[in-house]
Amino acid sequence: MNTPEWLKPGIYGAVIGAVFVGIVGFTWGGWVTGGTANDRAMAMSKGDVVASMVPVCLDMARSDPSRADKLATIRAASTYQRRDALMTAGWATMPGTDAPNRDIAQACLAALDVDRLPERADSAVDEG
Repeated sequence: MNTPEWLKPGIYGAVIGAVFVGIVGFTWGGWVTGGTANDRAMAMSKGDVVASMVPVCLDMARSDPSRADKLATIRAASTYQRRDALMTAGWATMPGTDAPNRDIAQACLAALDVDRLPERADSAVDEG
């Protein structure tokens, strides 16, 4: 079988073009492999779950009868130990789970803003 003379450069051109398109697509085109796409999707979903659980944590903190004592303990802890103190307080343990979640504790700690002034009692009278 005789192949035309133009076929060999055409095949080389197609292969080189495919390699070039692949390199450009993966470096600048935003293409990703299935594994990378899965990793990114898992990270995004984890972030969304943590964000959706922060109101639950805040509600648990708000309705806790010993809120003032626990907040004082969290404030007394050093900055890098506050997350563990919040987890010990029980506010980062979501309903239906046995253990606190570190990511939820960190997000809840940021939402609580424990560095602001301590809350005044509801019965306090402003004399100013």
